[in-house]
Amino acid sequence: MAFWLGLTGSIGMGKSTTAKIFAEEGCDVWDADAAVHRLYSKGGAAVASMQAVFPEAVEGGAVSREKLKGLIAAQPDTLKKIEMIVHPLVAQDRADFIKASGADIIVFDIPILFETGGDAAMKAVVVVSIDEVEQRRRVLERGTMTEAQFETIKAKQMPDVEKRARADYVVITDTKEHARAQVLEILSQIRAGLSDA
Repeated sequence: MAFWLGLTGSIGMGKSTTAKIFAEEGCDVWDADAAVHRLYSKGGAAVASMQAVFPEAVEGGAVSREKLKGLIAAQPDTLKKIEMIVHPLVAQDRADFIKASGADIIVFDIPILFETGGDAAMKAVVVVSIDEVEQRRRVLERGTMTEAQFETIKAKQMPDVEKRARADYVVITDTKEHARAQVLEILSQIRAGLSDA
């Protein structure tokens, strides 16, 4: 049985970079956001169900995230309906991934791991973190959202200090080299434990 390692962190904290390092070091990484993208893309498992409930959100055989954002903004209860369609499909995607994995450690890259209670299924949780000034700089530098949008997302996420307090491991992502060194240390600790078991 593989070791289940949760990976989480607020927006702009360096989670994607850290997930890549885990993958490079022989872990299988399941990415929750990528799973949703697969489900929403043309031929994806969520398209037909979403079309039945939100026909205006489907364009060219794929679910438009932009259209969904508009629907959620207009009617807050829309999010609950979307989650009822998508969550079981995401769970199935994850189960299929676990079944196909041959790695000793499976990393579950889930942005809202604590917020959804997903940490309960993990053997350990890694939180990626950086100071608030750098977090803001990184997010705004991407050019994909305004400062107001960033603040809205941040307000919905559990505060970084709380995530760090609940984590088994914290990776500070000030430089890629430092992040890699911390990942290697985490993996050597986990793998030492696995070989003892």
